[in-house]
Amino acid sequence: MASLKGKRVLITGATGFVGSNLVRMALKEGSDVHIITRTKSDKWRIDDVSTYITDYNSDLLDYKRLDDIVSIIRPDIIYHTATYGGKPNQRDTIRIVQTNLIGTINLIKACMKFSFDLFVNTGSSSEYGIKEKPMMEEDLLEPVNDYGVSKSAATQYCRAIAKTEELPIVTLRLFSPYGSYEGSTRLIPSVILSCLRRNKPRISSPNFVRDFVHIKDVLDAYEKLIDIPQLSGEILNIGSGKQCTIEEVANKIIELLGNCVELETGMAQRWSNEPKKWEADISKANDILAWKPKYDLENGLAETISWFEKNINRYNNCLGEL
Repeated sequence: MASLKGKRVLITGATGFVGSNLVRMALKEGSDVHIITRTKSDKWRIDDVSTYITDYNSDLLDYKRLDDIVSIIRPDIIYHTATYGGKPNQRDTIRIVQTNLIGTINLIKACMKFSFDLFVNTGSSSEYGIKEKPMMEEDLLEPVNDYGVSKSAATQYCRAIAKTEELPIVTLRLFSPYGSYEGSTRLIPSVILSCLRRNKPRISSPNFVRDFVHIKDVLDAYEKLIDIPQLSGEILNIGSGKQCTIEEVANKIIELLGNCVELETGMAQRWSNEPKKWEADISKANDILAWKPKYDLENGLAETISWFEKNINRYNNCLGEL
């Protein structure tokens, strides 16, 4: 496997869940890690490794400043994970479009002035919309919300510019990653933390479905891309390939923690845009990257529980909400 050692790696969204895990992966591999953060970014996820990275303060919408930063770094590899709109309280349509689409365009424009080995755009399963079968990269994109629309537009831009300019730009379309450093209000952390604090976990409709994939499997996909030269414009699904209900996940966590609490569920319901099927077809990632998940749900949850038990203090005093 090709190595990240000695590579200049630029990571956007480095204070987020996926981005912070990429920071740690790159540092572990011996990369020269650079990140771009906003003034108001909460850096709790990377505070213990901050001395090992170079942090530039900028917004991706400030093209002049961004262009100056990229010209200083001249990155070999770019992991673009910065996003907005994926959380229920992030509803500003203009900001969603600006961050996810214009921010991506600005970053690529700045990077393409210099030769780089790999640019990984982080996509979302929300780009697909409602489907009745496992989602494939060739499916018609039918997003049902602003976030999905903006992410699909960014993916299509990445694909177009990669093809027309022959650039090594790839999109990893993530389904529902979980694991270390995930925000406390997300399903899996919220249930784990409730159990550890001996409180009853609460979930909404128990029948909602998602395809959960462990963060270490996600990182493995990012790293494997280094081995494949010139995947210009490719889009790859990264999920477990198996959907499960919210209730199944919550009950498995409770079981793994010794059945010390009971689960409280809301009224079974189906929102207008809530799918019956939410599952990745991961055959393309397997074919191209020789990638497949190493963690099944039980093993992934067990490892995640162990991490939260050791790091619960990070989530006290209102930390870990983002």
